[in-house]
Amino acid sequence: QVQLVESGGGLVQAGASLRLSCAASGLKITTYAMGWFRQAPGKERESVAVIAWSGGRTYYTDSVKGRFTIFRDNAKNTVYLHMNSLKPEDTAVYYCAAESLGSGSPRARDYDYWGQGTQVTVSS
Repeated sequence: QVQLVESGGGLVQAGASLRLSCAASGLKITTYAMGWFRQAPGKERESVAVIAWSGGRTYYTDSVKGRFTIFRDNAKNTVYLHMNSLKPEDTAVYYCAAESLGSGSPRARDYDYWGQGTQVTVSS
C-alpha cells in the first residue's frame, strides 16, 4: 500500500521560510518522479516543483523559481520542498505526488499517488 505523508506546513509571515516533507512508503522515490503541487481556494491545482526519478532533472513553476527548491533524501525515502521568501500568494494546500513513469511531468493528471496535503498560510 502506497502512502505519501506530507508535513511541515503552517502559518508564517511574508518573507519567512518553510520546509515541507513528504515521507513515502510502499514505493521507492528513486523509481518515481516526485512532485509538489498546490491548490488555493477557488483555484485549480497547479504544479510547483517536480524532480524526475533520476534526480538529475527538476522543474519549477515560474512563480517559485529562485525561491523554492525540491530535493530528496533517498535513504529516508523522503522528498522535500524548501520554500524561501514566502509570499501571501503562496498560500495553499500543498500536495506531494508520485509519478510512476518517472519523467517528471508538471501535469497533475500524470501522477498516480497523492498525499493528503498540508496547509501553508502566508500572512502579509
